[in-house]
Order: sequence, then structure tokens, then C-alpha cells
Amino acid sequence: MAARKQYLLRIDPDLWAEVEKWAAAELRSVNAQVEYILRDAVRRRRGGRAAGGAATGDGRAGTR
Repeated sequence: MAARKQYLLRIDPDLWAEVEKWAAAELRSVNAQVEYILRDAVRRRRGGRAAGGAATGDGRAGTR
């Protein structure tokens, strides 16, 4: 597996709090939640094709 790219992200504290809550509700780390959101956005932009990595049976990129 290729090394993961590190990226510094500056984010509004209120938005961070919302993402933290969302991640906790879905039993993910904040980092995993941000990656999930980005993968989903890329998939939608591409018209439903999986964005990187293997797709799961329901067509979503497998990131859990």
C-alpha cells in the first residue's frame, strides 16, 4: 500500500465540532470521517464511480 499523504488543514472551530460529532456518531475518527466525506464528494462528482480504492458491494468506496 502506498504511503498516505499528510496535509495540514485549517478549519473553522464550529465546522470541526460538527465533523467531530458526525464522526463519533458513525464510529470513525475525525480523519477517517473527513476522508469519507471527500471520497463521497469525488464519487458524486464523477457520476457515481468509486473514487480510488476498491468499491464495496453498494458502490461506495470502502474506507471503514
